[in-house]
Amino acid sequence: MADDETLRALEHEMSILVRRIRRVIAERARMLHPELSPVAYSMLLALNDSGPRRASDLVDMFSIDKGAVSRQVQALLELDLIDRTPDPEDRRAMILAISEEGHRRLANISTVRRSELGEKLGDWSESDLSGFVRSLSRYNSALE
Repeated sequence: MADDETLRALEHEMSILVRRIRRVIAERARMLHPELSPVAYSMLLALNDSGPRRASDLVDMFSIDKGAVSRQVQALLELDLIDRTPDPEDRRAMILAISEEGHRRLANISTVRRSELGEKLGDWSESDLSGFVRSLSRYNSALE
């Protein structure tokens, strides 16, 4: 078990990371559209990563109420970033999926993001970077 000082240092570094991630998400959302909210952008990323979902899945995933999810989904639909189709298992429900336009625009942003990361982490060795990825993955798994 880690000592209290190490855990405090981890907590501090994670809080810095969270603030940076929030700032980056807001910047990326504006890159997609100047009025796109960071929450809507995060939902778009979730659909990109996990595939088509019901809005109720996004409610659970983001721990926000149905009304808030509905507003974000509507914004994504209006920008043609997602598509909505009836759920074949329950025609009352809708399935949300990232659209071709959404895929295209996220791919462009991903290219920019990887380039920026490559520049900022250019002095890291491949071993350092892959070790960090393994550690971060282990950390995320432990917190699930």
